[in-house]
This record gives sequence, C-alpha cells and structure tokens, in this order.
Amino acid sequence: MGDIFQYSLSGIVFGLTAGISPGPILALVISETLRHSKREGIKIAITPLITDIPIVALTLLVFSQLTRSDFILGVISLLGGAFIAYLGYETIKVKSMGVDTSATKPRSLRKGIIVNFLSPHPYLFWLVVGSPILFTAYQANPLASGAFIVFFYACLVGSKIIIATLVERSRAFLKNKAFLWIMRVLGLALLTFAVLFIIDGLKFFDIINPG
Repeated sequence: MGDIFQYSLSGIVFGLTAGISPGPILALVISETLRHSKREGIKIAITPLITDIPIVALTLLVFSQLTRSDFILGVISLLGGAFIAYLGYETIKVKSMGVDTSATKPRSLRKGIIVNFLSPHPYLFWLVVGSPILFTAYQANPLASGAFIVFFYACLVGSKIIIATLVERSRAFLKNKAFLWIMRVLGLALLTFAVLFIIDGLKFFDIINPG
C-alpha cells in the first residue's frame, strides 16, 4: 500500500503541474473557452487522453531498450532531473496567463490533437520522467504503476476542465493570487522531484552509494 500511495502522490503532483502550468494546451483551453464556450475548452482539455496513448507507448518502448545500461539510465535520470527542475522554475515564476482571444471558428478537438502531437513536452516528459517512474513503480508493485497513470491523467485533465469552468465565469481568475500560490507550491514540489531524479542519476554513476 505504501508504494501505491507514493506513486499516486507522484501522479497527482505531476498531473496537477502539467494541468495548470502555462503551455500550448492550457493556452488553447483558455482561449477556446473565452472565444466560444466552456464546452470548447473542455474538448481541448481531454485531448491528452487521445494523443498520449501512442506517445506513452513509443517512449516506453524506447526506454525499455535502454534499461540494460546503467550509464544510459544515469544519463536519463540526470536529464529527467534537469527537465523537472526547468518545469519547476517555470511554474514558480508564473505571474499571469496571457492568451490570444481573436475570433476564429471552433475546431477545438482537432486543434488540441495537433498541438499536443507537435509539442515536444509530452515526448520529453514520458521519455525522461514518466517512463522511469512507471518502470520503477511496476517493479515495486504493478498496481503502483497503474495508480500513477490514473492519478496523473485524472489531475491533468481534471485541472484543465476546472480552469475552463472558472475562466468562463471570470477572466480575473487568471491573475488570482490563490492560483499563483498553488503554482508556486507545485513548482517547489517539482524541484524536490528534480533533486531525487538527480540523486538517482548519480547512483547509477556510483558517485553516490546506492545504500
């Protein structure tokens, strides 16, 4: 049960951060909500459930071929730590969310699918962060890897849907202090994960004793 809780918590932190951090998908969620309706924003919010299936499968396949080498695993862990640290820094420094609200026809689902497929972030995340977590979770307890996936996507999609709902009610939400403080807390949590990934990477290089 401890492993399941640990990886569920990881899924929640990464999912919430991915859900509310500035990026092309969130910008589309907000802009489509403001231009058209909450319904169009929600269409964008659910696109990761469609686009990430092949992305996750591809990155898991690539990562599985790299697990035979401690050197490569160490490099991936260090890259993952650096990527998470970057996400944490970007999350902490957010002050507001600006979006383009020029009038266009709603083609929200298609827009979201195209943007998510072309964005490098899902590929980077699942290669250097998500795949290592899933492999480690599966070795500890197969249910833990499932818990990570479920909580990650529940928080990723759910937080975007909540943002679309709040934005439809008030544009001032984008500059709300509570929202910005949530971003900072999540940013600090990401920096903690970055340190853990870097420590794991150093263990693969025998710079830190695994014991």
